[in-house]
Amino acid sequence: MPPIVVFDLDGTLVDTAPDLIASLNAALAREGMAAVDVDAFRPFAGRGGRVMIETAYARAGRPLGEPLFSALHATFVDHYRESMPGTSRLFDGGLGALDRLAADGWALAICTNKPEDLALRLIDRMGLTARFAAIAGSDTYPYKKPDPRHLLSTIDRAGGDPERAVMVGDTVTDIDAAKAAGVPVVGVDFGYSDTPVLSLEPSAAIGHFDALTPELLRRLLS
Repeated sequence: MPPIVVFDLDGTLVDTAPDLIASLNAALAREGMAAVDVDAFRPFAGRGGRVMIETAYARAGRPLGEPLFSALHATFVDHYRESMPGTSRLFDGGLGALDRLAADGWALAICTNKPEDLALRLIDRMGLTARFAAIAGSDTYPYKKPDPRHLLSTIDRAGGDPERAVMVGDTVTDIDAAKAAGVPVVGVDFGYSDTPVLSLEPSAAIGHFDALTPELLRRLLS
């Protein structure tokens, strides 16, 4: 049973913010609302369409009832699904890190709060599916991060052992899930967290995927 690295998706492995915000703006446009600023909404990109839509309406001072939200969310999801992979890309050094870890014998998996069908579609459209032993989304199980069972179930699905697993994530959701699961966690400081990742006290922190090495992960497991 090889050791395993479990990645969060949005804001950790893949920079999806521009496409998510483009889909948000497509949803807002159907109600005649102005487009939101990409930089201002980047911290919300990893929190899902509901939070992004609710935040846009709150900032505009406009009411948002459930029927309207449902219509907007459907537009958001349809636009996002049909535009994949759009401009989404692995963060710098990400492909090299995946190659490096796989060559060293590490299994790879994804544990994301993105709906499973969207996560699978994105990874497939990016040509990365074969690299991962498991890809688990927000609705794969009846629980999701920060519930540690989301991470532990993903490790199990990939054929891994929690005692030989490391999580990689960008937000408090990832770090709290890993800590509760008893799994070391590497925080990345280039993601969507609005809190400095070091203040979340991960087991280690990196500023570029070049620093995600087998040696670092073995130290965390030891």
